[in-house]
Amino acid sequence: MYESQIIPGLLQTPAYAEAVISGAMPESTPAEIEKRVTVRTRRQDRIRDEERPLRLWAVIDEGALHRIVGSRRLMVEQLEHLIEQSHLPHVTVQVIPFEMGAHPGISGQYSILEFPDASDSSVVYIEGVTSDLYLEKTQDVGKYSVMYEHLRAQALNVEQTREFISKMAKKHAQG
Repeated sequence: MYESQIIPGLLQTPAYAEAVISGAMPESTPAEIEKRVTVRTRRQDRIRDEERPLRLWAVIDEGALHRIVGSRRLMVEQLEHLIEQSHLPHVTVQVIPFEMGAHPGISGQYSILEFPDASDSSVVYIEGVTSDLYLEKTQDVGKYSVMYEHLRAQALNVEQTREFISKMAKKHAQG
């Protein structure tokens, strides 16, 4: 997955998720927000599944690390959580720094869903405000896959990413 504005939902703390959802949907009731946070955190169970954990490779734009969602303290907690998650053997996190300039993800976030059964085709998932888009055509999935390969190549490697996120957490902590 590539995310440009926020930390990906599968890697969010509940407090960060609540702040994101509250900000993105200002007319939602507390009950609606709580329901969405619950659904988001329930999806994360797939990452913690001991038998068949979800393999996740996330490339995150540097802007998502700078954006203060909730509060500085909440951002520090979220960034520390992101580093913890990146140590899981089936989770890879990379940051694409501002210095890379224009890149293949500049037009927005997307996820490529791949399935263990070879008979299931890959799908590109683009989340929207009122509806979501699923691209299943082989040529569409191919284009997004090539874009993603370029993003991964331009992003910081895993160790550089952890150091970068750690520096951002310290920056947020200092205010």
